[in-house]
Amino acid sequence: MEANELIKKVRKIDIKTRGLSQNIFAGEYHTAFKGRGMMFSEVREYQYGDDIRDIDWNVTARHNHPYVKVFEEEREMTVMLLVDVSRSRLFGAVGEEKMEMIAEIAATLAYSAITNNDKIGVIFFSDKIEKFIPPKKGKKHILLIIRELLDFQPESRGTDISVALRYFTDALKKRTTTFLISDFIDDHDYSRALQIASNKHDVIAIQVYDKRDTKLPDVGLMRIEDLESGELRWIDTSSRKVRNAFSKWWYNLQQRLTETMRKSRVDLASVATDEDFAKSLMQLFRKRGLR
Repeated sequence: MEANELIKKVRKIDIKTRGLSQNIFAGEYHTAFKGRGMMFSEVREYQYGDDIRDIDWNVTARHNHPYVKVFEEEREMTVMLLVDVSRSRLFGAVGEEKMEMIAEIAATLAYSAITNNDKIGVIFFSDKIEKFIPPKKGKKHILLIIRELLDFQPESRGTDISVALRYFTDALKKRTTTFLISDFIDDHDYSRALQIASNKHDVIAIQVYDKRDTKLPDVGLMRIEDLESGELRWIDTSSRKVRNAFSKWWYNLQQRLTETMRKSRVDLASVATDEDFAKSLMQLFRKRGLR
């Protein structure tokens, strides 16, 4: 991508996603993703209605008057984005390319994180770990992430989600809130790696798909390419059998995805490239907030 074009795209996504996170997501994000617990703040005199379990007996004994401990939420978290950069993200038939929507979703989550004083880091993966950006705060860090989301060139073409999850689990020792963003078109079994990761971290899955992933149009002979393997072939889309087989493949993929997330207790949001991803994220945040 040319430098000027990249700068324009970065600026466009920066403006759009910063506005979304500040005007729409800030409160929902704070409610949906809690801090690491409660930390001691101060002591004050006991007031009617205070929980007697919060009484600080040492201070009470010194002053001969009851005092209670005051706690506040330890808000600061580390947020990680696990972003699929395999070749299938370049597909775009209905709406925008998956890559562009993934960049917008990731940037919105990143801005929501720093608005709440959280650190944000990224792992780019294909069927290998492509790049690790350590968690940090600040506007410059967000712009770096957006630029990489738009212009990063992976070395590999394929997808292996389990590789990303194992690396992430080993690399991040403290509990994090983690968004796994992918189209989840992956032939590997990542269920075990996901269970291990979700036991240690708070993992949320976001599926970005193109509606042309779900079914074939009836347009006769069509030459198609598997973006990840590079294989080219002709298929007859006028054949109902061919179209039904394709639809069945997508149905089975979605069933597997839903069941894998359920068993690992991972929240899942799915959004098509011609839809408003803000609605899907808001529904996800509100669902978690109610819990």
